[in-house]
Amino acid sequence: MTVGSTPSRAVVVGTGSRAQMFTEALARRPRLRVAALCDPNPVRIAHHQRLLKEAGEPAAAAWSPEEFERRLRADDIQEVVVTCVDALHDAYIVPALRAGCRVVTEKPMTTDAAKCRRILETVRETGNHLAVAFNYRFNPVHEEVHRQLSGGAIGEVLSVHFEWLLDTRHGADYFRRWHREKEHSGGLMVHKSSHHFDLVNWWLGARPEEVFGYGRLGFYGRAAGERSGYRREYERAHGAAAARDDPFALELAESEAMRSLYLDAEGEDGYHRDRNVFGDDITIEDDMALLVRYDTGATMTYHLTAYSPWEGYRVMFNGTRGRLELEVEESAWQPPLLGTASGRGTIHGDQALANAGGPRLVLRPLWEPPREVELPAFDHAGHGGGDERMLDVLYGPVDPADGPVDPADGPVDPADGPVDPADGPVDPAAATEAAAVDASDASRRRATEEDGALALVTGLAANRSFVSGRPVATADVMTP
Repeated sequence: MTVGSTPSRAVVVGTGSRAQMFTEALARRPRLRVAALCDPNPVRIAHHQRLLKEAGEPAAAAWSPEEFERRLRADDIQEVVVTCVDALHDAYIVPALRAGCRVVTEKPMTTDAAKCRRILETVRETGNHLAVAFNYRFNPVHEEVHRQLSGGAIGEVLSVHFEWLLDTRHGADYFRRWHREKEHSGGLMVHKSSHHFDLVNWWLGARPEEVFGYGRLGFYGRAAGERSGYRREYERAHGAAAARDDPFALELAESEAMRSLYLDAEGEDGYHRDRNVFGDDITIEDDMALLVRYDTGATMTYHLTAYSPWEGYRVMFNGTRGRLELEVEESAWQPPLLGTASGRGTIHGDQALANAGGPRLVLRPLWEPPREVELPAFDHAGHGGGDERMLDVLYGPVDPADGPVDPADGPVDPADGPVDPADGPVDPAAATEAAAVDASDASRRRATEEDGALALVTGLAANRSFVSGRPVATADVMTP
């Protein structure tokens, strides 16, 4: 962190769309300085250099991935933000931890068990922790759910039903870009659902022990597109006549930010951000159903749909004293061919979806009338307001005079998590005084490497179960 008046020097690894949030957030905080941008594509680095210039910050050094480890120490880097392709996270997290840097990584922490073990082993060897950017923990609606459950509103939680719906705008986007290849993203069970699995782990104070699931590619891809009649004959949308009236096409040239980040950058690496969602070589699923058993005895039924007409989610908790029901309608429906000027996206970027709805939380105690729980104002962009709240906790407020967002948050260093990672995942109810972590709502919002591993292992077990058709013990997934 800052020593005297000298800003801490940070490097942002991966300069795609999501990284813009971190580049701009660091640039707004006087105690931090974006000293370097690391990416194999100089055109995308140039886009982030413009963001820094617009913020009144000096240009950052441009690093190639091959320079990363050497320049961490040579350039006196204290902060590392990892936002590159999911399967490459460990290649930057591990050397950054060994160099003594403070590391924040986008979720998922990584994409397979071997890489996860490598990260956890490095934490144990160095005593240096990292933070995983599970921003949904910071959504005020989700915090209220945590307060209700931890406060005993429905007693002991015995079961959970969780349904997440991605509409044909947001859901389709995973099938245009590199996320459609499981070797790069781990599939939606790892890339997307790790958010949801982490929420349940946090809400219940529980660890997943066994997972059974079915998953299939039933809506996107060539075969499904030909069955449904949705497929158009083009490889990528840009310049394709067949894509002009396709409601599933993304036109990069219509957005200045998307053009700058992707279309103009194609000459450097050949990456196409606008591939046909009904094309070939898609190796991830679009419809997934799971049954998960936790160490508390609770079970969860979970379903992720990536082709829904509306976007949002429903979570129901059944307990010994009643039931808690959350429904969040992020968009009631989507019109076709709805463009965006944003390079960050909607809901999970800087814009709300069209036809946005809202949240509703209902408590149904035994032998009493149901009552609606009052919720704070809902932000339809930035993960329900979670992004900005998370950034304030990870890096401090934009104005240092404001102090911590919530006094219960305490220090903004993820090293204030588990005392010894070798002791295994942390149970909030059993956190020790020496760990400087209590079981309060705010203190457990920051996710550590252990939380990243627990969210990941559910998705990895699901992927394994899809193939085997059998229940998978999470302990077996992490065993070499």
